[in-house]
Amino acid sequence: MTVATIVSVSSTDATRPTHWSAEQARQAAHQPGSALPVITVRDVVPIVVDHDLWDMWQIAYADGRTAYVDGRSWWFFLATPRFDDPEDRHDAARIRLTSHGADGWRDHGTTFPDDFAPGSREWSGSAVLDEDGVTLTMYFTASGRRGEARTFEQRLFETRGRFDSGRVGEWSEPVESIAADGATYLRANQADAVDGRIKGFRDPGYFRDPADGAEYLLFSGSAGWVADVHDGVVGAARRAVEEANWTLVPPLVESIGVNSELERPHIVVHDAQYYLFWSTQRKRFADGIAAPTGLYGMVASSMAGPWRALNGSGLVAGNPAEEPYQAYCWWVTGELEVISFVDFWGLNGAALDDAGTRRAHFGGTAAPWFRLTLQGDVANVEMGR
Repeated sequence: MTVATIVSVSSTDATRPTHWSAEQARQAAHQPGSALPVITVRDVVPIVVDHDLWDMWQIAYADGRTAYVDGRSWWFFLATPRFDDPEDRHDAARIRLTSHGADGWRDHGTTFPDDFAPGSREWSGSAVLDEDGVTLTMYFTASGRRGEARTFEQRLFETRGRFDSGRVGEWSEPVESIAADGATYLRANQADAVDGRIKGFRDPGYFRDPADGAEYLLFSGSAGWVADVHDGVVGAARRAVEEANWTLVPPLVESIGVNSELERPHIVVHDAQYYLFWSTQRKRFADGIAAPTGLYGMVASSMAGPWRALNGSGLVAGNPAEEPYQAYCWWVTGELEVISFVDFWGLNGAALDDAGTRRAHFGGTAAPWFRLTLQGDVANVEMGR
């Protein structure tokens, strides 16, 4: 394994990224207590009947509290019309606003006007509501470039708008938050995927450190200092109090030689501990690591780390062996409630070799909620809310 040496970005300390090791990840194959229940037909309830919805994030305040307005939490999903092959959704994704309350889910339509975002597709991010309850900042990924042929270029953008009476709008011109440096963080500018994989510079997840008020954008990145297909990192940019611009800092975690994608990273502070979560799929692990698709995480006493793998392996909650593809993209709120989306469910061992099978088994809606209990380095799942 190549040792992580970070020289091209600013750092608040001399620490290196914490390595998520193969030995830790292999333990995830032997944690039956972390397996989620099998999703059934009763769990697959569309939010928008004629659309597929997947990756999601809530409107939250800067301190991580979920914003409840009119008794509802407010959620952005990636969404598209239902294509014949649900895999095509990634090439047309738009961000859509929904809300959840006692009566279930409600749809509130697309978030941005047509031809607003600088990419050809809108990919995942996070949303922060000011204490005025109206001013909303959206951090999101622009994939490709508007008006150009499809690529897998990924750039991080932000825009400020207005959230009022269940509507969003009046967005400012999107501004690029921070760009990859090409050394610590690879520039994700591929024209096409290679062996079904793409490099990463996406999924901006906002976090404000209660210790000093500094703000962070976490992101799913690819290490720039090695030549290894398994080069996933949890990247970060930092903005000190009263500073206007983001500055790249070293990754928090790297998985060189272990995993190629640590997606949708985000942090929740609980009992004065910093809990870092991400999602990954079993196909993104190196050969010989039979870890499941699931929610993974680490914990530290500060943003400086070092980060310790939760439950010894990093696995917090995983798909059951009977249905290894049933859900994905877990998001942990400040209240320790967890949501994901129904991916390919009810397969009973069937292969996903053709579009018809994928269409018949793709959920494209919210999966059942669950809660976490966190105590030090241990994370446990409690089903229900």
